[in-house]
Amino acid sequence: MHPLQTQAWADFRRKMGLIVEIRNNWIITFHKIPYSHFTVGYFPKGPEPTPEMLNTLRHIGTKHHALFIQLEPNTTNYESRITNYELRISHRPLFTKYTFILDLTKSEEVLLKNMHPKTRYNIKVAQKHGVQIVHDDSDTSFEEFIRLSGKTTNRQKFYAHNETYLRTMWETMKNAGIASLWRGIYEGNTLSAWIIFTHGDTVYYPYGTSSRENTNVMAPTLLLWEIARWGKKNGYKKFDLWGALGPDPDPNDPWYGFHRFKAGFNPDLVEFAGSFDLVLKPTLYRLYCVANDVRWKILKILK
Repeated sequence: MHPLQTQAWADFRRKMGLIVEIRNNWIITFHKIPYSHFTVGYFPKGPEPTPEMLNTLRHIGTKHHALFIQLEPNTTNYESRITNYELRISHRPLFTKYTFILDLTKSEEVLLKNMHPKTRYNIKVAQKHGVQIVHDDSDTSFEEFIRLSGKTTNRQKFYAHNETYLRTMWETMKNAGIASLWRGIYEGNTLSAWIIFTHGDTVYYPYGTSSRENTNVMAPTLLLWEIARWGKKNGYKKFDLWGALGPDPDPNDPWYGFHRFKAGFNPDLVEFAGSFDLVLKPTLYRLYCVANDVRWKILKILK
């Protein structure tokens, strides 16, 4: 089961004011469309869709006046048996279709050997400079994460979760024993801070921040490596790095730097089945898609 299909995640989403439905251990959220009584449903990282599942989702969606329910199953493209089921390819996916997964069952020696030479070198650079990696879930540590998060968002000019979201998520998922916080520290200053999730046999990297200061000491590279080592020692089998661009990434893509950083550890590139929309109100769905496209164009102009 993925962390986004846990009771803790459902509790967090309710705290954020969303409608949450739990059926057959599936967690589906419904997001209100402003100035209307309609909603949009979202079913992240659930099982492979079946006709029976979709019939249940239609019933739930109708109850909440949903235009559509977006499904992003936690199954790989290789495993997927999705044929049609009246699903459409999502108008705007939320998860990337690809992710990187590092195999933690391999020895440290093999993991190091398999890395890109530059990544292996950067780990040694960070160690030589005395970068410290700390696993610290204290309030002080989280405030450092929040401080860096604002700087990262402004610097990269991408849209990120607001502070209320991050604080509510952190408290809920930390108290459930799923979230923990790691920092890379150099000369007393936090250069990188990550929130990771652990669930089942997997470590996940959903939220990360970094500083523009002292980038030459390569704190994020050592941070990822030390989290991987910790995961191995604690019996986790996989480290899901939470997103990748795909097998032929565009160097001009704004996420290319993140992709290249993760790729340096030589993880497996995993392709998911994809993102699909179960359309319940076809006419309104089409209007919604047009309006959503216009909204994103305006947001890009205003950046």
